[in-house]
Order: sequence, then structure tokens, then C-alpha cells
Amino acid sequence: MALVTPLSAEHDPETQQLAEFFNETLGFCPNSVLTMQRRPAISKAFINLNKAVMANDGGVTSALKRMIAWVSSNATGCRYCQAHAIRAAERYGAEQEQLDNIWEYRTHSAFSDAERAALDFSLAASQVPNAVNADIKSRLYEHWDEGEIVEMLGVISLFGYLNRWNDSMGTDIEDDAVESGNQYLGKHGFEVGKHDGSKY
Repeated sequence: MALVTPLSAEHDPETQQLAEFFNETLGFCPNSVLTMQRRPAISKAFINLNKAVMANDGGVTSALKRMIAWVSSNATGCRYCQAHAIRAAERYGAEQEQLDNIWEYRTHSAFSDAERAALDFSLAASQVPNAVNADIKSRLYEHWDEGEIVEMLGVISLFGYLNRWNDSMGTDIEDDAVESGNQYLGKHGFEVGKHDGSKY
């Protein structure tokens, strides 16, 4: 079981209504949100931030945003968020070759230079200490405008919160997310780990 037990999806009507967003992105309401709603102000603020961050106002596609989230979650080691991010990337139309080779984004031909710059930004920004430097900035500015960079960092920062929340909580991974994690990440050692309900 997780550190804190998720509540029913019907517990807070306002959260339930806002959480319909996740039926599109994941096909289910995440256990993380069901736990946050023990303090409904947190669950509602989180969902609204998620919707704002994932809105497309420039050239950063929904699929790329989810791959940025995956790289960030991989850097921090959160299996829960890795599975969710790769599932959402699939649902938002990431190319099969990209999904199958996300670990090799730096060298694989399925990724463009612009995508590599974005994903390297995600990796650098997710490290402790932070590794964003002049080279990362220069490469970003070759392909992206400042609004798009803000969108990317919004995703990275959102998943910084989620990585801390779910890894500390030991949030149980939903079956559909486990399936996506195994399908696309299993060949590189993906495992549910602490998120299988046995941590605490």
C-alpha cells in the first residue's frame, strides 16, 4: 500500500469534474490525484496547473511534452511517472519508433535536433545540482522561442513535483500504466518497484 490511501474518485465532486482531463491523457484518474484530494485545494490546484502546463500554445507538441516528462522522471528515478509519461506520449501520438527508442533519443534517427535539444534540457534541468548551462541555452534557442522554452520548463517543473510526490508516497501504479511501462520501457529494466503496493 502507498504511504497514504487514495480516496474514491467520487470523494470530491469538484476534483472529479476536473479530473476528467486525465481520462483523455491516461484513460483513468491517477492514484496520485486520488491521494491529493485528501486536501481538495491541492488536488484542484494541481489539476489546473497540469492543464495549463500541457496546453499547446506553440510548437511543443503534446507528444513531445510527455517525452520531456519521461526524461525528467527517468532522471529522478520515479517509476510511477515514467510509466504515466510514456503512456501519455503514446496516447498523444508519439511515433512508434520514438516510443521504442526513447532511451536512445540522443542518437536515434527518430528524433530531430529540436527534440534532442528539448530532451537534453529536460535531463539537465532535472538533475541535482541543476545542469542547465550556456550550451543547453544556445541549443534551445536554435529551435525554440522563449514561450516554448517556458512551456518545456513548465512540464519539467510539474514532473519535479510529481516525482517527489509519487516516489515519497509509493503511489500504486495503475494496471494500464504498468502495461505501457512494460511495453516501452521493459527492455531497459523498467519495473514497478516500490509502486507495487508493497513498500509500506
